[in-house]
Amino acid sequence: MTQPPDGRPAPSGVEGFLTRRELLCRGGMGMGALALSGLMQQALGQETTVHNPLSVKSPPIAAKAKRVIHIFANGGPSHVDTFDPKPALDRNAGKPPPSSALAANANNKAGVCYPSPFKFRKYGQSGADVSDLFQNLGGCVDDMLIIRSMQADDPNHEPSLLLMNCGEPRLSRPSMGSWLAYGLGSENQNLPGFIAMCPFGYPIYQSQNWQSGFLPGIYQGTYIDSQHTEVEKLVENVRNKRVSMRDQREQLDLLRQLNQDYQARRQQDAQLEARVQSFELAYRMQMDALDAFDATKEPESIRAMYGPGVQARQFMIARRLLERGVRFVQVWTGREQPWDNHDNIENNIGKLARESDQALAALLRDLKQRGMLDDTLVIWGGEFGRTPTAQGANPKAWGRDHQASGFTMWMAGGGVRAGHVHGETDEFGFKASKDIVHVHDLHATILHLMGFDHEKFTYRYAGRDFRLTDVQGHVVKELLA
Repeated sequence: MTQPPDGRPAPSGVEGFLTRRELLCRGGMGMGALALSGLMQQALGQETTVHNPLSVKSPPIAAKAKRVIHIFANGGPSHVDTFDPKPALDRNAGKPPPSSALAANANNKAGVCYPSPFKFRKYGQSGADVSDLFQNLGGCVDDMLIIRSMQADDPNHEPSLLLMNCGEPRLSRPSMGSWLAYGLGSENQNLPGFIAMCPFGYPIYQSQNWQSGFLPGIYQGTYIDSQHTEVEKLVENVRNKRVSMRDQREQLDLLRQLNQDYQARRQQDAQLEARVQSFELAYRMQMDALDAFDATKEPESIRAMYGPGVQARQFMIARRLLERGVRFVQVWTGREQPWDNHDNIENNIGKLARESDQALAALLRDLKQRGMLDDTLVIWGGEFGRTPTAQGANPKAWGRDHQASGFTMWMAGGGVRAGHVHGETDEFGFKASKDIVHVHDLHATILHLMGFDHEKFTYRYAGRDFRLTDVQGHVVKELLA
């Protein structure tokens, strides 16, 4: 029987006994309430032995990188127009590719060979071939690792987006940024551990790409609509103009007490805990976010180096966030249209490259001159590539279809093998043919650079140990410095 806390006599009979649910809640979930209390105390600066879920954690193995910026070329950029030249397409322009080339990859539709409308030339001491689309970035190839042998599973956007970002093409799983925020925390407790900047709004399938899945909600990516220039539009409600910080603190303290009472009476509610943590983080963000997201505070020389436009501003903000301790920043590129160029690829991909070429090169140089590139892992690429054959009836407006069997990504900094081109696609560019790197292998290698054994970095959910690489993947040692 239980004694009421207010001194009233204990009820008699059946009313005095705990129900089965109450007994299980108090006995089995009491630690959850204590953990929540400790979290709130830490937010208040009080002594506690319970760590904030975003507190800094050391990786279990030696790490080369401590932070990541993932530049996601949404839609699937064409590898044969950017970083993987194919002279065979020029020799066979307008002709069907050999049947042997098509037979090697059943996913590709027949069509005529479409040579790239862009010229390639060699850059740097490494002599890597880069398209004229990226003349500024070409000057940075000696700091880049270009992977020409990437492979995914499905030439459709939604499953390939999920595979690249979450390691699973069909089911809702935690994103790569959420895994790293869970494993390493954030070096700045006033900012999220994982931020996703997407400048063109997003349908629901895109928001799944920065989800926390079955991980606690605090590790979900914080979405930023980066088309805006005003900080208070970039981060909604970041400044409370009606209530002072002190009054907000008192409100949160009251909510904390109410939520603790609720948690003590009921089973642990993960959604409630995630909401409580989001309230606390939002309160703390008022201190740092206004500064971190304000690109106008950069010197004029830095802004000129990055150039104008949304992409330049995104990359500047990303660097500012990394400097302030954010663990994982994802920047989605392709504002007005993604890299999904089914038609008029010459004009469309040209426009997309012009929006990002100068800013990409500036980002790498900026990180390098600040001494940050060595321990910052920069990743660029989409969910798949595009066919070497033409799509469309009008040769003046040809595009390219989806292709998952062979495409290109590049990385820089963070312990990768700089100035190196890894792997190949076949003669026409249909399929990865040498030193293949599957998306699971890429994830395993990224986790290794961040200090994790991808086979041991797991989270137990629904009776099973899950990991980013599922039950596949291996570290590609040839990609490491």
